[in-house]
Amino acid sequence: MSEPLTLMTLASFGLTALGIALFASLKGWQGWLDLKRLELAGLQREGRSPAMERIEIADLKERIRKLESIAACVDL
Repeated sequence: MSEPLTLMTLASFGLTALGIALFASLKGWQGWLDLKRLELAGLQREGRSPAMERIEIADLKERIRKLESIAACVDL
């Protein structure tokens, strides 16, 4: 094979591989965006009552208290 033909063949294979990689990464990105859209739609759809929010805040405070005691090397 002549030198220019070899270089042209390698360049076309490289360009094709780059196109396939870009296509695959674009499909992955679109899938990730769709997942995030579904998560956001689910969060907006969930209506929480004030009682549930207070319970969740109390739970978070308890977790913080436990983490602070672990950081201070105190056993519960």
